[in-house]
Amino acid sequence: MNVELCACGKNIEYKKCCGAIHQSIHNAITAESLMRSRYVAFTKADGEYLMKSHHSSTRPLSDKKAIVKWAKSVDWVKLEILNTFKGLAEDTEGTVEFKAYFKTKGELQFIHENSVFVRESKSWVYLGAK
Repeated sequence: MNVELCACGKNIEYKKCCGAIHQSIHNAITAESLMRSRYVAFTKADGEYLMKSHHSSTRPLSDKKAIVKWAKSVDWVKLEILNTFKGLAEDTEGTVEFKAYFKTKGELQFIHENSVFVRESKSWVYLGAK
């Protein structure tokens, strides 16, 4: 039996890691766990989850198709968490600095972002970049 490891880098089975969060966003206990689940959603080009995990005030619904198309067009390599500030289970906001590496046209590139997360309807969601 082949076990799919989660692409978030935690070396845990997908369905027990970010897969559980994809099933229910309430399973993201910290801002970092939501960040990791969003990275995995990009690797799977899961536009529905990317929209659901985005704050309602900044959710880019009109860009959903373009985001999914782009996510499918690159080869995702790895996620590197550089720093976190707050964003724990008892917090209402937090930031996660990360680099998401991907290849496009054979060239290694990365997104470097300091992401802001807040609670909305008791769940962690992505608000935007700092």
